[in-house]
Amino acid sequence: MLLAVSALKGYAILASDGRIGSVSDVLFDDESWRLRWLVVDTGTWLSERKVLVHPSAIGEVDHDRQELPIRMSKAQIERSPDISRDRPVSLQMQGQLYDYYGWDPVWGGSGYFGGGLGLVGSSGYSGMGATPMPNGHGSDDGDPHLRSTTAVTGSHLEATDGEIGHVENMLIDDAGWDVRYLIVDTRNWWFGQHVLISPYAVKSISWSDRTIQLDVTRASVKASPAWVPTAMIDQVYEKRLHNHYGWQGYGF
Repeated sequence: MLLAVSALKGYAILASDGRIGSVSDVLFDDESWRLRWLVVDTGTWLSERKVLVHPSAIGEVDHDRQELPIRMSKAQIERSPDISRDRPVSLQMQGQLYDYYGWDPVWGGSGYFGGGLGLVGSSGYSGMGATPMPNGHGSDDGDPHLRSTTAVTGSHLEATDGEIGHVENMLIDDAGWDVRYLIVDTRNWWFGQHVLISPYAVKSISWSDRTIQLDVTRASVKASPAWVPTAMIDQVYEKRLHNHYGWQGYGF
């Protein structure tokens, strides 16, 4: 099922022995476009710490009740490595969590994007001994490819012949936990319209300028299959969309 990131925020996180909080943000890898971490707001329980949940720990999602069960206990979470709330998430922090919980650092992806899109280079976990690199947000120890969906919202999208709008939301696949589409508000160019853009169309990203360069033209965007925000997205629509742009997906 495809789910808007904005809708996922606020879902309750249920450990094996009780609720621990709710989703406050989602972090993804800007090379593979896979979700890497759910950031959990635990209220007053662990208020001084940042609690991260890897998608591999999530059980069957209950969309009706807006709940995400996780294969972790409250005691496990409480004894987990201390991740400072006021610091960016570094490779070392992630490595400590992988080791503690036994999570697979290369887990993830529905296979929709194959081995990754390779926008910058090969993706994947670099290990606890990796040299910290800048993350584009003024820090020298954050993971350079880990991005907040909240921070990406509002970024401008440039087609090959001009701007088409800004990122209003993102659609994720709750089976493989990929970012499937960017939801683009085109109000300053094509008033009243929203379009879906796949990460397949992304050529380059400048997070400092909050600009995403696309390998599509304005004309192709205007001629793309119409998308109604209130309508469910099915495989028929996705195939039409991908055929229109020549994007991969579904093996066609």
